[in-house]
Amino acid sequence: MEIQWKLSAFEELSTEELYEILHLRQQVFIVEQQCIYQDCDGHDKKALHLVGWSNRAERPEPVAYLRILHPGKERIFPSVGRVLTHPDFRGKGLGREIMARCLHTLEELYPELPVCISAQQYLISFYESFSFRLSSNGYEEDGIPHIKMIRNPSGTDSTGCIG
Repeated sequence: MEIQWKLSAFEELSTEELYEILHLRQQVFIVEQQCIYQDCDGHDKKALHLVGWSNRAERPEPVAYLRILHPGKERIFPSVGRVLTHPDFRGKGLGREIMARCLHTLEELYPELPVCISAQQYLISFYESFSFRLSSNGYEEDGIPHIKMIRNPSGTDSTGCIG
């Protein structure tokens, strides 16, 4: 299975790519997880989108996806969200690969800053394997148990995931 990885700003995504990404996000987060929420939340336009594309069908389809939100007015640290793997491609290491690629990108963009994530609680050990640590008590987000986690840059001891 060959996956083509692409990191894009919102305006670099074609209409077709954006449609396929939003379709997969709805398939996983709204239909599969039965979570009614506003997926198009206004952050996509300011985010970087990391996508693994497969050519198993007539046209490329996204099989792994996440978005990177930059630090700024709304958040002190960069954050990662909407992390997913297509249901047909789970168990093939794509979640690990996309997270490793994401963290490499963030280390290049923001080498001195911690990275935050609002993780679904059942994925705590997955994120801990990438050196994320718990930074909050558990909470419910859109009906699903979550927890804030932070990954500090090498050699620092920051403890808060603010923003």
